[in-house]
Amino acid sequence: MSRHSNAVRLLAGAALVAVAACSDSTSPPSKEPVPVLQAAQSPDLATLARAVPGFGGLFLDHGVPTVYLTDASQRGKVERALGAFARGRGFAPSEIKVLAGRYAYGDLDRWFQQVSQEAFAQGGIVFVDLDEASNRVLVGVERGASHANVRSLAARLGVPAEAIVTHDVDPIQYAATLQDQVRPVVAGLQIHFGNFLCSIGFNAVSGGQNSFVTASHCTNTQGGVEGTQYFQSLSSQANSFIGTEVADPVYFRGGVCPRHRVCRYSDASRAAYAAGVSFTLGGIAQTSGPNNGSLTITGTFGVTSKGTAVVGDVVNKVGRTTGWTQGAVTNTCVNTGVSGTKIVQLCQTFVSAGVGGGDSGSDVFGLTGGTSVRLLGVLWGGNSGGTQFVYSPLNQVEQELGPLTVF
Repeated sequence: MSRHSNAVRLLAGAALVAVAACSDSTSPPSKEPVPVLQAAQSPDLATLARAVPGFGGLFLDHGVPTVYLTDASQRGKVERALGAFARGRGFAPSEIKVLAGRYAYGDLDRWFQQVSQEAFAQGGIVFVDLDEASNRVLVGVERGASHANVRSLAARLGVPAEAIVTHDVDPIQYAATLQDQVRPVVAGLQIHFGNFLCSIGFNAVSGGQNSFVTASHCTNTQGGVEGTQYFQSLSSQANSFIGTEVADPVYFRGGVCPRHRVCRYSDASRAAYAAGVSFTLGGIAQTSGPNNGSLTITGTFGVTSKGTAVVGDVVNKVGRTTGWTQGAVTNTCVNTGVSGTKIVQLCQTFVSAGVGGGDSGSDVFGLTGGTSVRLLGVLWGGNSGGTQFVYSPLNQVEQELGPLTVF
């Protein structure tokens, strides 16, 4: 499958066809240091693991901060480390729920890395995740593929059988229609490049250069800069040229990248706006409501902060095909294989929310009050059923594209 196989392709006469699962009939238009967290911050789990002996994972259970501990006597350290985090979500530190964990986070992380390095080479693997909500390493296996291969691999690597959980899942494909020409340009709108359509992730300033960020596979050549030109919303419209690709790191091999694969930490690229194009820094198109399919713009969300998400957080995206969708984070830091390619996107986030072809590049954000939002990352893919999307966290986007001013 080509890298654009679940993008929306633009054909002669401006008819739109969504390849693969999606379709679109619309005509185009202790003494140990304890980390101190700010309330809005999501904690770094590796730091927590060093500070809290026996820490085994953090997630939200129906909104309640919940922690696995292999040593329940460490609860006091948990409350000190996560007090601000809990209060920021409306809970006292004493209300943090503690579950009996079987495995320490450090062990799970080591097994996750070992399994991830080897599993993709055997085929049929969709993702490998250190699943904070189950205190296990979770491996997603394509429906019909063998689970026994995963168990054999775990045994060969010395990973306890009980530490590995396998699930049948749909493969992750690129989700490559707010479809009118809109000025000033805001996130969530349709963009056109080559013969394909994607969505704007967010506006940004980088080194003084006015820019927007979208998915790396929403370029003419994924990974590496070749000067892709972008139009909003279609190249056939007057005054539609908006910018040119200027940053898109190449994919790498070796190191943490699984054998026989190429990797990056984000499916993200940056384009510089052309002179004279008006845009709203921090602006994201808002439709009439989440999960109702509306593409009609009713207002604008405003980015007021950056952040990360944990399992159980409710997050959102706005994209040109399915509009505003919303759902819960189900997995974080997932090493994710891309169907039909040799690509593994490292440490990505899964969300149980709607997605369709053409949504690639979309903004992902959390609501913080009214129309204010916290920017979380860039959507790049989803399952074939359109019920789950995958995004690259913002900190990893900036790791690869450099610091970005987004509001």
